[in-house]
Amino acid sequence: MSFELSKIVSWGRQHDEYVRMFDLSAADLKLNILSCADGPSGFNRKQHQDGHAVVSIDPLYRHSAEEIREHVLAAKEEVLAQLQNNRDVFVWKRFRTPQELVDARIAAMETFVADFDAGREQGRYRAESLPELSFPAKSFDLAVCSHLLFTYSAHLDTAFHIAAVLEMTRVAREVRVFPLLDLNGHTSVHLPEVLAELSRHSVQAAVTPVPYELQRGGNQMLRITCP
Repeated sequence: MSFELSKIVSWGRQHDEYVRMFDLSAADLKLNILSCADGPSGFNRKQHQDGHAVVSIDPLYRHSAEEIREHVLAAKEEVLAQLQNNRDVFVWKRFRTPQELVDARIAAMETFVADFDAGREQGRYRAESLPELSFPAKSFDLAVCSHLLFTYSAHLDTAFHIAAVLEMTRVAREVRVFPLLDLNGHTSVHLPEVLAELSRHSVQAAVTPVPYELQRGGNQMLRITCP
């Protein structure tokens, strides 16, 4: 079967997953980080607790904490069914079952919800969306984007991917995007054109391995060094 979602789902992940998805070193974590399409994740809260600079952006942040919780819970059964029907697409090590994976995502959302009101007031959560951001050029040391670009290749076209990646290179000195696979575990059809466009802009980009694999074969990120 194929993994199909009717729309883009806001699905949270915890800080330790970000560390491995983006191969973040202790020094990386101390950088001024922009986390794009961050959704209901626990990354921002832990970064803030550790005294590190971080801003998360997502159009989801226009809503209240309770509305975001309801939005995530409303998608739970659809995602669980897709996971159960496509178990072979995933590596069941960190999470042993689809239910365990969904439970972890809900726990990440609760971590986020507990921090959201304070974080939004402090400017750590901002209701913005790719491919147009309000930040001045090179406002951040590092921009990361998890499970939007390439993941939703059937929902977002090549032009969107190119515009989003170029915008991140405008606002940050380095960009990391994970994963490079679509929902069905195939390398995104948009990746070659994104790489070609970056080359046309004389931007250095490389596909590099990371110490994280949930989708089978999904252990690489796009790492971009911005001019």
